[in-house]
Amino acid sequence: MANLRIHLVRHGEVHNPGGILYGRMPGYHLSERGFEMAERVAEALPVRDPHIAEVVSSPLLRAQQTAAPLAGRLGLELGTEERVIEAGNDFEGNHVTPEGLLRRPDWLFLARNPLRPSWGEPYLAQALRVRAAMMSMRARLASRARAEGLEEASGVIVTHQLPIWSTRLFTLGRPLAHDPRRRQCALASVTTFSDGSGTLDDVVYEDIAADMPLTQPGTGA
Repeated sequence: MANLRIHLVRHGEVHNPGGILYGRMPGYHLSERGFEMAERVAEALPVRDPHIAEVVSSPLLRAQQTAAPLAGRLGLELGTEERVIEAGNDFEGNHVTPEGLLRRPDWLFLARNPLRPSWGEPYLAQALRVRAAMMSMRARLASRARAEGLEEASGVIVTHQLPIWSTRLFTLGRPLAHDPRRRQCALASVTTFSDGSGTLDDVVYEDIAADMPLTQPGTGA
């Protein structure tokens, strides 16, 4: 049986000088540093894992732009996977601060239950849809490995911070409610899920762009 891996890659830095929580809003593209991060992913990931056979991305522009250099370097067609889109968020389109929350009763109501969270898509729903996309990719990789007699096969999914982090917590059996400041999911980072017991439950994290300082406020995911 082949050793199968799936890398969840967070997109690079986004051009967002206003610090807007952009969520699923269209048109948010990578910054100049973000494009440099995408090139870093394309350079580094095939060296770390020479068995990549498939690259797919969230439909959002920033993720597509991050995935494109990797797919191009590997000579692979870039696929789109709707199930790994950014989390839905009712604060989308706003510049959200703790002070702003206190001044807006409607925002305070949205933030009434951070354990779910009440302002957007539940953490569990995010984890389940991303896991479903991962298992679909795993099935394709396993079929290819059998057909070609491969001992190893890997795939890459370029997606967003919160879906990656929710999926990691779910996979490890940890509580899904968390402090956003404690997420281990930097821009252009790689969270790798390998087969372990056959269900992609061995998790390794690597921040491959840690030496690249950010140039934008960083709001959004």
